Amino acid sequence: MDSTHSKTVLFVTGAFVSNSCWDNWIDYFESKGYNAYAPPWPNKDASAAELRRRHPDRELGLLTLEEVVKSYADFAKSLPEKPIIIGHSMGGLITQLLVQQNLGVAAVAYHSVPPQGVLSFEFSFLKSLTPPLGLFKSKKKPYLMSFKHWQYTFTNGLPLEEQKAAYEAVTIPESRKALWGALSKAAKIKFKKPHVPLLFISGSTDHIMPASLNKKNAKRYKDPNSIVEYKEFEGRNHFAGGLDTWQEEADFILIWLNKIGVSSLFVNSEY
Repeated sequence: MDSTHSKTVLFVTGAFVSNSCWDNWIDYFESKGYNAYAPPWPNKDASAAELRRRHPDRELGLLTLEEVVKSYADFAKSLPEKPIIIGHSMGGLITQLLVQQNLGVAAVAYHSVPPQGVLSFEFSFLKSLTPPLGLFKSKKKPYLMSFKHWQYTFTNGLPLEEQKAAYEAVTIPESRKALWGALSKAAKIKFKKPHVPLLFISGSTDHIMPASLNKKNAKRYKDPNSIVEYKEFEGRNHFAGGLDTWQEEADFILIWLNKIGVSSLFVNSEY
């Protein structure tokens, strides 16, 4: 096999949503000749409706970011070749951590949660994250986003019926311990370390992960021989991957992968 190419894609799901959010992406990438996977987080291998029915799930409440990262690292290692890794939101942070472990041939951080030490003081960012983090709540109790907060945080700008349909389809309870992990050493990135090509994608109307924060995240990478690129899409909220325009981002990623040749001096696609 050509050591600089991969036909395997690993989609990494973010917080608050089911891995079923990648269903259209999997079908699309497979139609382009890729083998695509979107495994769930630990304790989330069920439908969104079932996971909401279980709330509050004690085991989910104890889930840590380290455990989620390990589950994806183990999955990546189980594949026949190193994958292209594409992660949304918290999945974007996990993607950055997997890149740091040299587990992919290229990666896309899509509306990514930033690593430790990369912060934003924009009002929408603080408003979006305050309820999930629950400053005065037990970290062991999982959090289920209300529909009202979903409207502000994920689906701002969409018609009410579309917001409701998206909420019912993919919203699930989340581990506060895993969310807090993004502020800890578990989310530390060594920005000077050489890495495979990395693309950051943001949206101009994203409340929870503002475009400015995604750009700041990308700019922290410092190795002069490693590829880091940034692209902002106009009018995309945090639910970008589920909007009618999702295929535009998917096509941009496919074109980028072709442009870079899915290659790097620092990686071989076979384990």
